Amino acid sequence: MGNMDGKSVEELSTTECHQWYKKFMTECPSGQLTLHEFKQFFGLKNLSPSSNKYIEQMFDTFDFNKDGYIDFMEYVAALSLVLKGKVEQKLKWYFKLYDEDGNGCIDRDELLNIIKAIRTINPCNEIMSAEEFTNMVFDKIDINGDGELSLEEFMDGVQKDEVLLEILTRSLDLTHIVRMIQNDGKNPDGGGNAGAAE
Repeated sequence: MGNMDGKSVEELSTTECHQWYKKFMTECPSGQLTLHEFKQFFGLKNLSPSSNKYIEQMFDTFDFNKDGYIDFMEYVAALSLVLKGKVEQKLKWYFKLYDEDGNGCIDRDELLNIIKAIRTINPCNEIMSAEEFTNMVFDKIDINGDGELSLEEFMDGVQKDEVLLEILTRSLDLTHIVRMIQNDGKNPDGGGNAGAAE
């Protein structure tokens, strides 16, 4: 069951819980969300291969007990982490998300691929290209210059650099998804489809 670093259902308002539960059970009557349902749930269609890989990675990080499904508690824990979690909690989750191969380090390719995929799914009108952003991250926080970021380097570096923190936070801003939940699956911005272009 999903409880993410002390973040619990009790910390959410009754209205939020009701909306999230209604949306979850409407889209997923079995109470267990599969990867395919997860994509449908958030209106993600026609994804490029890298975007699809990112969504799979996100699904895996939300599947806290690794049973291949996201149950309602995992769903609430994931949403509350992304929307209401403290900076440190979010950074740990971002790190897990970026560490595609699960080896405990993020290399340039992993970060670049994830940033490209995130921007396909959640365009955030950044001035910097994904490549420029990736280079900036490594230039600023790869202290030992080994081309990989450990969890410690990532946490310390991002927390000490307001620009990096702001860009990362903005790129993973999922408030549009919450608005969709609150509007019964209708995207008030008119979007909802993630294009295949990168």
